[in-house]
Amino acid sequence: MRTFFPSESCKESQLNALNPQSWLQVERGKLSKLPSNSNSNSSSSSSFRSYSSIESLIKVPEPPILPFYKPVDYVEVLAQIHEELELCPPQEQSNLYLLQFQVFRGLGEVKLMRRSLRAAWQKANSVHEKLVFAAWLKYEKQGEDHISDLLSSCGKCAQEFGPVDILAQFPVDGETSTHETISMGGNKMSRNVSFKIEDEKIVCDRQKISSLSAPFDAMLNGCFSESLSEDIDLSKNNISASGMKEINEFSKTGSLGEVPPHLLLEILAFANKFCCEKLKDACDRKLASLVSSRDDAVELMEYALEENCRVLAASCLQVFLEDLPNCLNDDRVVELFKHADREQRSIMVGPGSFSLYCLLSEVAMNIDPQSDKTACFLERLVEFSENDRQRLLASHQLGCLRLLRKEYDEAKRLFEEALTAGHIYSVAGLARLDYIKGHKVWSYEKLSSVINSVIPLGWMYQERSLYCEDDKKWEDLEKASELDPTLTYPYMYRAATLMRKNNSQAALAEINRVLGFKLALDCLELRFCFYLTLEDYKSAICDVQAILTLCPDYRMLEGRVAASQLRTLVREHVENWTTADCWLQLYDRWSSVDDIGSLSVIYQMLESDEAKGVLYFRQSLLLLRLNCPEAAMRSLQLARQHASSEHEKLVYEGWILYDTGHCEEGLRKAEESIKIERSFEAFFLKAYALADSSQDPSCSSTVVSLLEDALKCRSDRLRKGQWPKTQGIVTCHAFERSC
Repeated sequence: MRTFFPSESCKESQLNALNPQSWLQVERGKLSKLPSNSNSNSSSSSSFRSYSSIESLIKVPEPPILPFYKPVDYVEVLAQIHEELELCPPQEQSNLYLLQFQVFRGLGEVKLMRRSLRAAWQKANSVHEKLVFAAWLKYEKQGEDHISDLLSSCGKCAQEFGPVDILAQFPVDGETSTHETISMGGNKMSRNVSFKIEDEKIVCDRQKISSLSAPFDAMLNGCFSESLSEDIDLSKNNISASGMKEINEFSKTGSLGEVPPHLLLEILAFANKFCCEKLKDACDRKLASLVSSRDDAVELMEYALEENCRVLAASCLQVFLEDLPNCLNDDRVVELFKHADREQRSIMVGPGSFSLYCLLSEVAMNIDPQSDKTACFLERLVEFSENDRQRLLASHQLGCLRLLRKEYDEAKRLFEEALTAGHIYSVAGLARLDYIKGHKVWSYEKLSSVINSVIPLGWMYQERSLYCEDDKKWEDLEKASELDPTLTYPYMYRAATLMRKNNSQAALAEINRVLGFKLALDCLELRFCFYLTLEDYKSAICDVQAILTLCPDYRMLEGRVAASQLRTLVREHVENWTTADCWLQLYDRWSSVDDIGSLSVIYQMLESDEAKGVLYFRQSLLLLRLNCPEAAMRSLQLARQHASSEHEKLVYEGWILYDTGHCEEGLRKAEESIKIERSFEAFFLKAYALADSSQDPSCSSTVVSLLEDALKCRSDRLRKGQWPKTQGIVTCHAFERSC
């Protein structure tokens, strides 16, 4: 989930508004930076001001309670899901894949999440579930429209999760009339019957009309007086003369012509009233084919729910889901989802209520995790949970929301429900609630009980550290890092504590431990603040430029200051580099595998008139190496946009396709580029794409040959330095595929 759920205590201690310029003046030496050993009053006063300044900067928020499914033993849960998938009936598979998706989301495995969603879409048990999972996949792939364009240029359709043909998903009501005609004891009935509607008469074939439904057959051929009448008044049945004419035509041909929407709605209500199933089905399908906008869907969904039109309802649902997240900003759409009762949900989404509201809840949380509509969707999610695993997820997520909204009693009830259902992680929410209410010891005891009763995990010690002090806190944080080195809070807390003790060297070493393998924005921000307090502006500018590369809109210091603004202020105190200086710095940092430093240099170079395509491409390579795929893809798109030649553009397009799993199309782009001009990058791309896409056992020798061809082409030598290592990796990969 994209939304950050901040801890309660860190929100309650808001700092005063920051003026970056005046703050920088403090850090530039107009006040003392660090406490002095002098005992003089003036020195103490200065030290106090500087300590206050450091405290306002070096602030580590408590780790958030994440609204994810986080089992104690991921391997056991995933193995259990795998086993159930092999044994369960087909109609249960989509829900199991949805659960698998939630497990991978707790692990932050984006590719595996999408794979599970795709499997859920493939195994969908109804058209409604297919719509939900297709929309979810499309939502997860927001911002990837450029890939569709590239695939189209390769002659491959990219509309994998495009609109579903709703009409084809529902069988046509082919029921034929089997109504038994009741004899009237020798009374002769007229062949035709006239229906009077206001001042107009519509002459119809009695048997054709009677074949529309059992009620019409009983009325026209049975024991009712109408069976002996040639004129029947239908003026009080909410049907117009125009509508009755269309019904008469349908009774003869079995199909509806070009009927305007308002008349279709009129005929639909009439067909429902007189149980004309074939006529109702025809209206349902005709109306479904007319839904083309959100306004259409809002208006027609109400009719669909009122008249039990499942085809029309599915068509409207598809329009809403295709328009996520924008449609959730429309109160009319939200009201439809919020207030649908059991029968209406059955019409609208069939058996897919849980999956639908799971999607709606996630989208709403990403928009605003504390909003009323998010709360409502999560409440419905709890209501529609069918088993303990669904219930624990829904209850935990709603508990997180109640905690954010300071609805503590309700949050406690929900966390307890999730814990009872087997979600041990929800104890973290209960501990926070005890702490908020002043029961810090209870919080500590809750976590200790969990640690002693199950296999301990890093987050348990991290959470318990919040409720103890000094050595105990330090020990718990060390244990948290030992069990789960990916948790950033322990490193940040230890580093900040060391910095407050004026041990800057140890503080930097501590934060560098995590930045050595995980490029986390909050850790980079903290190190940036360290460098500012040390007046090391050269290092500070490096970190803030790396931050802006990863997230151009990032805001620092609890979201109060744009990172770009701080960069502007810090840059005033850093010497400007010439183009030659930049290239020397880039070669130096690239060679020493200083990836953050390289990102910073490239960021600065992009402000000049350099060949931006090449620089953005280099940036994407660094970001991939730092395991930042989303930022890397953004850089690749910019490289394509700023390419200086056609052959260069084809290479970037090829890498975009390759990195999104379209190896064969990436290979084709490489070959097109080589035809125009032989280049190092084109051969490099071709080698990678061929190694991944070819099933030929002799592929490895071809890959080596391509890499050798790459080495013969001119290059800026940044990439050529990687050639021996890359040759080994790609060759081994190709060899493994051929075995």
